[in-house]
Amino acid sequence: MRSATVITLAALGSLASGYQLPAKLKSLYDQHKSGSCSKKLAGPFNGGASYCGDINGAIFLKGNGNYDNMDIDCDGANRTGGACANDPSGQGETSFKDTVKTYGIPDLDANVHPYIVFGNEGASPSFNPQAHGIKPLSVMAVVCNGQLHYGIWGDTNGFTSTGEASLSMGKLCFPNEHLTGNNGHDPKDVLYIAFTGADTVPGKNGANWKAKNTDDFAKSIKSLGDKLVGRL
Repeated sequence: MRSATVITLAALGSLASGYQLPAKLKSLYDQHKSGSCSKKLAGPFNGGASYCGDINGAIFLKGNGNYDNMDIDCDGANRTGGACANDPSGQGETSFKDTVKTYGIPDLDANVHPYIVFGNEGASPSFNPQAHGIKPLSVMAVVCNGQLHYGIWGDTNGFTSTGEASLSMGKLCFPNEHLTGNNGHDPKDVLYIAFTGADTVPGKNGANWKAKNTDDFAKSIKSLGDKLVGRL
């Protein structure tokens, strides 16, 4: 899950620049980065991060004195397209493909949809976000490179790795790092936040699932993302 080759503008479009961190979210980022998690839900996983419940109404990945890295996931539709061409571990579908198909597309496309891999199954330790109130295909917040981006909880990890997102999310966060299906962002400075509650899911009509580029999709979930961040 990481990759290199030229990506056409048709695949990713003009990437949305990140949003400025709201003061409260910046404070939370700074406050929780040092130290460890006091309300550990599961972990530590491979790499040292745990699922943490220290923020009310949210679950985030927390390392010891840091957050997590960003490996690149290319699962889903078009899994060998663009800079996903050299992904050594890509899968042909994402975890919530059956629901995504009801939205009018065959599956999430890592080159278009900024999704986050959240939850671990099939190995020990494991973590099921749904058991803690996180809904599939809900909007998540990602703090990276000093900016805020929004994505979708779109996949789970079948083993014990954490800190993973689609290629398009990686390129939003780190546009100058030449991320690919086989090359991620190693520093553990990325904060992934999932939100609890049924109102976190845009559903079929609340997001532009048929978007042809990342910019259009990201814009379509911004209002919901702003709402969720605003209640932290």
